[in-house]
Amino acid sequence: MPLLVDLTLASLAGLAAFLTAIWASRAVVVPPAPALAPAREAGKALPSHGRVRSFLRRRVDRSVATGFLLTLTGVAACGAGVVLGVLAYLVRTYPPLNHLDRAVSAWGFAHRSPTSTHGLDTVTQFGNIQLVAVAAIVLAAWDAVRTRNRWSPVFLLVVLGGMELISTGVKDLVARARPALVPTAAHLGPSFPSGHSATAAATYAAAALVIGRLLPPLWRRVLAAVAVAIAVAVAGSRVLLDLHWLSDVVGGLALGWGWFAVCAAVFGGRVLRPTAAVDTALATATPRGPSGRTAEGS
Repeated sequence: MPLLVDLTLASLAGLAAFLTAIWASRAVVVPPAPALAPAREAGKALPSHGRVRSFLRRRVDRSVATGFLLTLTGVAACGAGVVLGVLAYLVRTYPPLNHLDRAVSAWGFAHRSPTSTHGLDTVTQFGNIQLVAVAAIVLAAWDAVRTRNRWSPVFLLVVLGGMELISTGVKDLVARARPALVPTAAHLGPSFPSGHSATAAATYAAAALVIGRLLPPLWRRVLAAVAVAIAVAVAGSRVLLDLHWLSDVVGGLALGWGWFAVCAAVFGGRVLRPTAAVDTALATATPRGPSGRTAEGS
């Protein structure tokens, strides 16, 4: 029964992510194309502000780091940080949360069976750092051959390596004990946040981004849904195997998706196809000589 519950929650989470992606693509707040007219107007004002133009050229990661996407990733990262910080405080000071954690852990232990435990053991391996690292290396090599993009391997390395460093640091800082129903859990180190959950959330989201950036919108939504479903399945397996508390995996998912949002914003202009807004502003701002070449390039 715990395995069925885990897979059901993962499927519902994936479906929710898929429907959210469809809604977002149709929402009026998401422009169908870059707003080129405002970009040109901004560009006309830049020649007299050389420092501003230089800042844009050096710091702005094209349209992925502007407008709606920058706002979205910023909100996601800040929200994840708030969730993680609040949980880190509550797990040590708020008894009702600990009661909930213990109740969920006890339910999973009481309803376990050999078949369910074996299935959950299989699911939880999708968050195993060794297996995820091998999969990331294979994906990076495949994408480098497919697109000749040298930034995809760096992106995946930063997502996975940074996630492990942050997760380990938070674990050591909070130093929360694991559930005691399974003896092996006591030898796995601090409990909050769940490293498997954080790794799965960040890495599979990054993989979906890398794989799907050249695919049609429908397939990108499917990949996003699959990434969310896998992360939730891994998180659920950690709780139902009594290796983590429920609040641990919620914190892990928040940390993983938040870190992915930060990395996607930083690398977005290189990992994704750039659009034209900032390029248009810069092109409008850069004076051109009689030959058509820019003054800077002459």
